[in-house]
Amino acid sequence: MFKLATLLFLLSTAVQAAPDAQTLLQQSDRARGGGLPGIVWDIHLIPREGDRKLEEQRLEVRAVDDASVAETLEPARFRGARILQVGRNMWLTKPGLAKPIPVSPRQRMTGQASNGDIAATNYAADYSATLAGEETLDGEPCYVLELAAKHKRATYDRVRYWVTKHRQVAAKAEFYSLSGKLLKTARFEYGNEIRYEGRRIPFVSRMLIRDALVDAETDMRYDAVKVRRVAASEFDLGQMQ
Repeated sequence: MFKLATLLFLLSTAVQAAPDAQTLLQQSDRARGGGLPGIVWDIHLIPREGDRKLEEQRLEVRAVDDASVAETLEPARFRGARILQVGRNMWLTKPGLAKPIPVSPRQRMTGQASNGDIAATNYAADYSATLAGEETLDGEPCYVLELAAKHKRATYDRVRYWVTKHRQVAAKAEFYSLSGKLLKTARFEYGNEIRYEGRRIPFVSRMLIRDALVDAETDMRYDAVKVRRVAASEFDLGQMQ
């Protein structure tokens, strides 16, 4: 009887200790800009296919939870092109274009980076998370989350997501199609740091996206990160026109 009671107590404790997957996802979003009053950063995109280097791009991204705008700085011939994301909708505009063109987050911007990879900062809004287990990744204990898209405008149908226990940041991601086919993988690094409400928060400095089927990758480098409020007019489609 004593052994049974002890076993039940241990099982109960284990259940209570298990973190809420959706809350964990929200917390990890902060290291990529989610849950903040506004954030601005630069992204340097370095794509490669086999031994061939593709043209690099540099963009400035301004974002809040449910909206972002990514503006191309380099190369010069694309300067001023912008991708606006508001809620579940996304548009492309550029100098000389009569009006913004609706685009999909799943369309590739360059190399292996999709439009949604550039713009997305709020996975918790786009995906429902469940706890799938625990693993150690590069010597660091992680929770493994299964993310299912809440709507068809999400960049991916399903994501397997490794979130570190101590730092509560994403360490790795696997991106799947609806049929379960592995499309891409990503690894994250956190060499940046931001300050918000008196706390120091690690911020992503690198996202390396690799194609699951061919030898191709896009190295995304993040710098010049600043937490600041972004005016609502930045996300006004009418003003972009």
